[in-house]
Amino acid sequence: MNTDKHGSDERKDLTVSAVDRQNILNNPYALQEIEKAAEIKGITFEGRRVVLKEQVAAFFEVDIRTINNYLDRYSAELRQNGYEVIRGKRLKELKLACHENFGNETDFLTKTTVLAVFDSRAFLNLAMLMTESERARVLRQVMLDIVIDTINQRTGGGTKYINQRDEDFIISYFEEENYRKEFTDALRDCVDMGQAKYPIYTDKIYISIFRENAQEYRRILRLHGKEAVRDTFYAEILDLVASYEYGFGKRLRAACEKMGRKLTTWEVDRLFAAFAEEPHWTPLVEKARNKMASRDLAFRDALHHQLKEYVSPVKRDDFERFLGEKSKELSERLEEAKDVMKRLKERE
Repeated sequence: MNTDKHGSDERKDLTVSAVDRQNILNNPYALQEIEKAAEIKGITFEGRRVVLKEQVAAFFEVDIRTINNYLDRYSAELRQNGYEVIRGKRLKELKLACHENFGNETDFLTKTTVLAVFDSRAFLNLAMLMTESERARVLRQVMLDIVIDTINQRTGGGTKYINQRDEDFIISYFEEENYRKEFTDALRDCVDMGQAKYPIYTDKIYISIFRENAQEYRRILRLHGKEAVRDTFYAEILDLVASYEYGFGKRLRAACEKMGRKLTTWEVDRLFAAFAEEPHWTPLVEKARNKMASRDLAFRDALHHQLKEYVSPVKRDDFERFLGEKSKELSERLEEAKDVMKRLKERE
């Protein structure tokens, strides 16, 4: 079990959470292991394994009416994940495949004009929904265990710094540091206030972007001691924070030069309120909130309560980005960065 996660898989109820269901089905690494564990038997059809509706009912030890009820209630979700009804020419090919797999046992299909089939993803999707079947309940627990094990194995046992496995992280991290210096220098030179101004106006940026100050964010991600908040930010969050810092730093200097003196805290607060409400921030902030809320729930099991409405399933591309072959530990990326800098220096 990953000890740096906020919460645990035990609080997840796949029967009620569409986001949690889709996060499992979009995770190719966990899905591969789940399919092995489930040992789904089926029919080879069009290069994939499919299971007939009757076989699904038999596996879960429920009647066809139960399966039909779920198909009525969750039609869009199940179709999105591989359930379909086969007709026409494809039906003839499916019947032939059934006969090759099961022989005379499929004679009952002779007069059938349509066949409902589930591929492995749709089969597992149904298992996540079904409350009447003990087998489905056991399979759900297996899925949750495998998802956690798979993420831990691929991240070396911890997800707190999974953001650093992204190939874009290191560039965003160093660029943000430069823009932050512009911001802190502007606070130093233009704001008539003590040292508290640095955390106060940093928190204003955080709250504007993701509705949490640094302390709230630390609590949600369970950061301890000297663990830095920004070390856990995704590249997109770092980029947006840097934009705020640089832009507001410039705004402070312009106002300071215009007035010919340092600004009071009330003047800075008014200036920031107007700056944060400028319409060009809206699409960037909305996207950042979605990325943070969705990824942290999927990868870190950390729920940002202030961003609950922004949670959506993590796309397959993001699982590739943070768990796939392109993702690497920060130490590896730093070594690569050093090599690049060295080569550039040699060219000078």
